[in-house]
Amino acid sequence: MEAPIKDRQSRVSLAAMPGFRLPHKIKTLYITTRHRTGKWLADALAADSAAEVTIEEAVGSLAGIARLREETFDVVLISHEPGVLDALDLVEGYRAGGAEEPIIVLGTQSEQEMAVLCYEVGADGYLCVHTATTRQLLWIAARAIQRHQLVRENQRLTQDQQARLQAEREDAERILRQQRAMLFSPQSPTHAQPASSDPAPERLPPPSQLPQQLIRHYRDLLRTYVIMGTGNLSCELKQLAEVLVSAGITPSELMHLHIYVLEELVRGLGSRSARHVMTRADLMMLELMLRVAEGYRFRYYQRINPPSQQWLPGFAER
Repeated sequence: MEAPIKDRQSRVSLAAMPGFRLPHKIKTLYITTRHRTGKWLADALAADSAAEVTIEEAVGSLAGIARLREETFDVVLISHEPGVLDALDLVEGYRAGGAEEPIIVLGTQSEQEMAVLCYEVGADGYLCVHTATTRQLLWIAARAIQRHQLVRENQRLTQDQQARLQAEREDAERILRQQRAMLFSPQSPTHAQPASSDPAPERLPPPSQLPQQLIRHYRDLLRTYVIMGTGNLSCELKQLAEVLVSAGITPSELMHLHIYVLEELVRGLGSRSARHVMTRADLMMLELMLRVAEGYRFRYYQRINPPSQQWLPGFAER
């Protein structure tokens, strides 16, 4: 005669347990053999009012596979009977076939002997029917259900994050293409013809008209600006603007330098977000362009208003 799972009521009130409670209803598929029917398990679970458990019985592995293909269950219970129904092979086959339902193995061997073997093939738990209680089975099933829900939610969030990062990367590439097209457009007042015959190359060549030391300095400054943000590098940007104005760097050359360094930075992001980098890079370019424009305006003002010699007080020409 089958030894039923012992029914020991928990002394802890479910309402007093914060954070996680037993589900109100658990839809269960019990895969067993003709030698061990599921009536004993249904009777034992019915005596525990902690949760409403509906059990559907499937005799044999083939019947179990067919039911899993037709319908979804909250948890799957498998009776382990060596020589008749090997639950370890069955669980391993289910997992290889893509089954995602929580699976708990029930057997007559001790948990110390079987638990690890069940975990290794993909089961979520093992219970010895001679020593386990119905409340223990319910909690193990509830924990397994919760874990699988969290795994599915984590997978969904991971997919959403990957899709968001991919969309940001595509948006960044689109903006860079527009900037390259604007830089090499014949209608642009700062038109710069690229070395190749393509009017808008897929990747900008390095700005050969600029010294490598300036390119390295701009690369380091842009990376620092992306991390620290506006307001922290005002002195460095002011000094860089003065250097660019003194060297007579044109707006097209400055844009070429910016887009070239920014493309390198975006390509090296890997799985990180590109939106933050593009936003900070635009802010830095805007601030630098304003300082360079102000520097050229001041130079123009000095050119059209050159300083003149003034008389000392009391020596003015009479």
